[in-house]
Amino acid sequence: MDLITQCARTLDDAARAARATAQFSTSGIDLTLEQAYAVQAALVAWRVERGAGIIGVKMGFTSRAKAIQMGVHDQIWGRLTADMLVEDGGSVPFARFVHPRVEPEVAFLLKAPLSGPVTPLQALAAVDGVAPALEIIDSRYRDFKFSLADVVADNASSSGFVTGGWHRPGIHLRSLGMVMSINGRPRQMGSTGAILGDPLRSLAAASRLAGAAGVTLQPGWIVLAGAATAAEALAPGDHVALEAQELGRAEFQMTAEGSAE
Repeated sequence: MDLITQCARTLDDAARAARATAQFSTSGIDLTLEQAYAVQAALVAWRVERGAGIIGVKMGFTSRAKAIQMGVHDQIWGRLTADMLVEDGGSVPFARFVHPRVEPEVAFLLKAPLSGPVTPLQALAAVDGVAPALEIIDSRYRDFKFSLADVVADNASSSGFVTGGWHRPGIHLRSLGMVMSINGRPRQMGSTGAILGDPLRSLAAASRLAGAAGVTLQPGWIVLAGAATAAEALAPGDHVALEAQELGRAEFQMTAEGSAE
């Protein structure tokens, strides 16, 4: 078994069993960024083979503070598959995850293909709708700790997401207030401006990064632009709601079906 397949198998097994695994970077496996994206592509390909088609992409490190913390100077991206989508207002079992966290985001729905370098205005022309979103992130590594290559290989911690109602893309997105509550209590407050200053810049970055990997963002795909605040840890039974200025509400319930750890 070659290195890429070995790493992809490790992460796929960890995700399917909802059990944490050791970081590659602390286990004597120093992946390059190119190798890490190859691992990501391999493990997502297996999910597609099992019937979970690709329905979009997500962006990571769109917060300047997070990028500085990780010592990176560019964003990362991961794939979204159909089995990650949670119905707005619906529920998802806690036991599906290792140690889930949730972040408030902005989601874009595409009506035209996007690939390669584009301006935010060009990216906007490909947008059919914009919505408030909640992303459930879940590192497959122990203690939610990882290197840059580790997290890229792990599909940028992609695990689940919820989108609220879709709106026409004429809304000004640079400074909309966002409040994320857990069990009725506000836990994170922020602004869409924390997403690269404007979520449309993140959409343009998604086009650039995916295009460099030979991937075209397709009509009907969803693009998660990145977190507007820090993530919050989730527990069995938690109800999460996001209120976003001009965009409305998104919510889900984490059912208490047992811890994965």
